[in-house]
Amino acid sequence: MRFLLAILATILCLAFFLLLLRIKAREHKNIVNRMEYFSGSAVKLRQQQLRKKRSAAVKGKFRDVVHRIAMKLQSIQKENRMDMKMQQADWPLLGSEYEVMLVIFGVLCGIITLAATLKPWIALAAGLAGVILGLMFLDIYIKRRQKAFTNQLGDMLTMVANALRAGFSFMQAFELIAREMDAPIGREVQKVVNEVNVGATLDTALENMKKRVGSPDFELVVTAVLIQRQVGGNLAQILDTISETISERIKMRREVKALTAQGRASGVVLAILPVALAGILMLVNPGYLKPLFEEPIGQVCMAGAVVLEIVGYFVIQRIVDIKI
Repeated sequence: MRFLLAILATILCLAFFLLLLRIKAREHKNIVNRMEYFSGSAVKLRQQQLRKKRSAAVKGKFRDVVHRIAMKLQSIQKENRMDMKMQQADWPLLGSEYEVMLVIFGVLCGIITLAATLKPWIALAAGLAGVILGLMFLDIYIKRRQKAFTNQLGDMLTMVANALRAGFSFMQAFELIAREMDAPIGREVQKVVNEVNVGATLDTALENMKKRVGSPDFELVVTAVLIQRQVGGNLAQILDTISETISERIKMRREVKALTAQGRASGVVLAILPVALAGILMLVNPGYLKPLFEEPIGQVCMAGAVVLEIVGYFVIQRIVDIKI
């Protein structure tokens, strides 16, 4: 009885404290509204600036904590492949920093799931799923950036060829590309210019760009430029030929993508259909699927079905993924 009274007293004190805070916040809001009415938007602008400063301070503290943990992790690791992925995504992060952020995100997913379900194994699965989703998001972002780079590559080669015919040097043409073209190709070319300005050779800078971009079409460009620098030749004409070849390859990729659209859509529909059907059955008859979730045999069948769904989806995607 005393314990219940103590809990009740604590709840009442907390409610009273929250009520005071709410009254204080309402008074502050009324004062601000009156000042805005008489002084215009100056107070509102000042509040927005304060909010931005507070948000930046919180982000800065979080970044500092992540950076410290990442430095300790980086001292243990000899080589981190995630660093190259950060360069490919053009994110201002170290690979170890992103790994720490993935772990934090996975732990948060696990804690939220544990609080909702009170089942540790489901929380562990949710944490692993959070980490996997973070890695998938990174891979999807890199692929989209590579695709955007490839779509801009033909225009870049045309601009470089025209600049060479106008009397520009190759580096001057690259500086023009860095100024005039949008990301991602403008950013990558600017990195090449910066590397050359700090003392790296053009060959090394182009090789680094080729590793970051990961585009087979750009590998052809780098190979042609390096050979031309060794044996000579008309670089503008070579780049025009490569630009035409890349344009034809992009056109062919789009035709293949259009022809395989039905197969890709079939994979997505087959992956979503069982989940959607289970959701409809749970709404119509909630007790119909209970054996699948409560009985051991049903749980085994569910796990097998999920594995087969994932395998089937990736098999279909692999069949329709034609490399050109």
